[in-house]
Amino acid sequence: MNRSSSSHSRPLHPNARSSSFTPTLRRRTTSVSTAQTPDLTDDPEAAQAAHTDHVIHEEIAEIKRYEDFTTIDWVQDAAREQLRRKARRKKRAGFWEREGRIGWRGRIAEAYDAGQAWIVVTLVGVAIGLNAAFLNIVTEWLSDIKLGHCETAFYLNENFCCWGAESGCPEWKRWSGFWPLNYVLYIFFAALFSLTAATLVKSFAPYAAGSGISEIKCIIAGFVMKGYLGAWTLVIKSIGLPLAIASGLSVGKEGPSVHYAVCTGNVISRFFDKYRRNAAKTREILSASAAAGVGVAFGSPIGGVLFSLEEMSNYFPLKTMWRSYFCALVATAVLAAMNPFRTGQLVMFQVRYDRSWHFFEIVFYLIIGVFGGLYGAFVIKWNLRVQAFRKRYLAQYPIMEAVTLAVLTAVICYPNMFLRIDMTESMEILFMECEGDHDYDELCDRQNRWTMIFSLAIATIIRTLLVILSYGCKVPAGIFVPSMAIGASFGRMVGIIVQHIHESHPNAAFFAACEPDGPCITPGTYAFLGAAAALSGIMHITVSVVVIMFELTGALTYILPTMIVVGVTKAVGERFGKGGIADRAIWFNGYPFLDNKEEHTFGVPVSQVMASHIVSLPATGLEIRQLERIMTENQYQGYPIVEDFTSKILIGYIGRTELKYAIDRAKRDQLAPGHALCVFATANTGSDSRNSSSSMPPVTFDTISATSAQLRVDLSKFIDPTPLTVHPRLPLETVMELFKKMGPRVVLIEYRGRLTGLVTVKDCLKYQFKVEAQENPSQVNGMDEGEEKLWGVIRRTAIWVDGGLNVVRRKLGLGGQDIRLVSPVSQENESARQRLRDSDEALELELEDRGSGGGTGVR
Repeated sequence: MNRSSSSHSRPLHPNARSSSFTPTLRRRTTSVSTAQTPDLTDDPEAAQAAHTDHVIHEEIAEIKRYEDFTTIDWVQDAAREQLRRKARRKKRAGFWEREGRIGWRGRIAEAYDAGQAWIVVTLVGVAIGLNAAFLNIVTEWLSDIKLGHCETAFYLNENFCCWGAESGCPEWKRWSGFWPLNYVLYIFFAALFSLTAATLVKSFAPYAAGSGISEIKCIIAGFVMKGYLGAWTLVIKSIGLPLAIASGLSVGKEGPSVHYAVCTGNVISRFFDKYRRNAAKTREILSASAAAGVGVAFGSPIGGVLFSLEEMSNYFPLKTMWRSYFCALVATAVLAAMNPFRTGQLVMFQVRYDRSWHFFEIVFYLIIGVFGGLYGAFVIKWNLRVQAFRKRYLAQYPIMEAVTLAVLTAVICYPNMFLRIDMTESMEILFMECEGDHDYDELCDRQNRWTMIFSLAIATIIRTLLVILSYGCKVPAGIFVPSMAIGASFGRMVGIIVQHIHESHPNAAFFAACEPDGPCITPGTYAFLGAAAALSGIMHITVSVVVIMFELTGALTYILPTMIVVGVTKAVGERFGKGGIADRAIWFNGYPFLDNKEEHTFGVPVSQVMASHIVSLPATGLEIRQLERIMTENQYQGYPIVEDFTSKILIGYIGRTELKYAIDRAKRDQLAPGHALCVFATANTGSDSRNSSSSMPPVTFDTISATSAQLRVDLSKFIDPTPLTVHPRLPLETVMELFKKMGPRVVLIEYRGRLTGLVTVKDCLKYQFKVEAQENPSQVNGMDEGEEKLWGVIRRTAIWVDGGLNVVRRKLGLGGQDIRLVSPVSQENESARQRLRDSDEALELELEDRGSGGGTGVR
């Protein structure tokens, strides 16, 4: 982290500013860029050169396809799209001049090109709706099959099997009349489903594990993770998600619905050339798919659009909002047409409230809001610690971990009536009013009131602990619905308590607003508000939660209570840390992501953060073999071009892919030897080249003589002559805003035309982590010792259990094999790791380092 500044940047101390050195931000303009954009109207040679440039850009884009684990340069991506549009307009103009008119085929082609976005959005919406209906049906059946089966048709779940039954349901049978056997079968099915889900994820699509929201936020922002949105991930996510939910793990399907929806959008858009070659347009489809995923998960299309705007996308123009709205509308309409629950509802826990609320209840709403904030802070803190333990000790045993958690969850949850059933079904029960026929296990009976309060309190505590342990294991898993179920159980408990207080003291002045005859308190609304508070607390989102909960209930009268609860939750949650669990997971995994919601005040210039030792390339003098050796010695994603190493006058910037493509093409087409000299700037580069460039023919590989003794390969057309440059004294906060708003891969630091350094998103994040670590020092010694002790307990327990199972297997003649759980932390590297944590390098564990001693390039 400690980088020495060059001699050019040392005098530029922040306290030594003068009026002549004003921090600047600009795109460098040189004559090369003018020469590359000639007028295509009258000059055939210029038109041919432009066509050649377009072909080269397309070939590079085809090779590049955005390298894995790199950051997309949105500035260059936009420039390439402008070049494609220009070539397409020229092609159409030539067609008009040749034919004299546009026929019906041309009109159809133009209409198809213009409406391609809406075709893609429609197809994506239909596919997401169908997939959501399939997942709802399968998940409900798998969840019910753990408890019993339908005698008339085995493929029916309990609701469909008992459809229309007035009292009782003789068609639905428990597996046995002996409850211990049902208990064992419940555990067996939980282990089987989790084993299948974890095996599928590990064997076919490791990216299908988890929720995926954190990674998708980074992908939409420009971070490339190949395969994360692929077809295999979509298939395994769609198959493994119902299995993971039915296993009883405290995970939900609403969070992963964003992942499989975005996978659907990515897979379908790949069939269209416009989206396969353009990351910016693909980003629009991914944002729209995320909105549709939330829309079908909660039956809330508008809430899905707002969720995509508030949480998923850092760039959300009006065009993207409209397409997201349309995609969510199509997906929700298809789901409604499929009607998976045969009730006309889009989700199982959709309810309607016809009773209003009273102002004295705001006191209890505030309590629910405080609970939501505390719940979110508690779960985020301890889940990240569990994630660190899992990453350190359990990374080699994902299947064993998932099965163990499922068995543990089944053993604990079966005795509790609110934990035994599926979480969505539990929420449906807790949301219901007591009037009517809705009464699950005598929930509304007055004589069982304190029993219900105790059972709900136990369910809240146990489910919270299980969520902390389960979220992040290697199966498709979300945290939306588990959090909502926890909030619903707490809210229902509060509602029952308030109802009891009112019925005990009906004439108290506090309850003066209640009507004398008739019910006054609706406990189901407290469960509804508790679910909203917990969801807001864990994700740190506000507006989209209010709209989602409104669309779930359709009750306009409860918008104000929901806003109050969510506002209090947000205020309490912000006191314990910025960002929800998705943002903290991004920080935990070290992804290069700058959050638009964060504001920083570092008070330092960018020269204190930039990399000063840079691997740059001179404009002339390097041979092909020297360039190949430079690229072999490092894996930097780009190199600045300077006039020479003495003056360091900045000329441009070339990406690694472009440089490799240019060298391979020169060796292939012109048989250029290794001693051929590479030229990144033509000889006429200067102040007068702007006038002469239009009259000179473009230099291409075809004009190079392969037999020349002094072979020179012109690579000037492959460089970016207008890289983004800033002054060394520009505040770091401004540079971070530049990365957020414009999205360049790298920003070069230039002082009076001379290259002094460069900065990337990772440099900014490293400095941010360093500052945060200094402000909030963490004690890792005690945590490490505790984790090692816990691992020892887990290892001894596993060996003891396996020993008992081996005895049983040997008696049955199946043989036995001892289990070996090896700690990944040895005594030798433990001391080294401790020394590393005490140094500044601990801040760079999750971010790729640029290396030490040698030059520095761009990752």
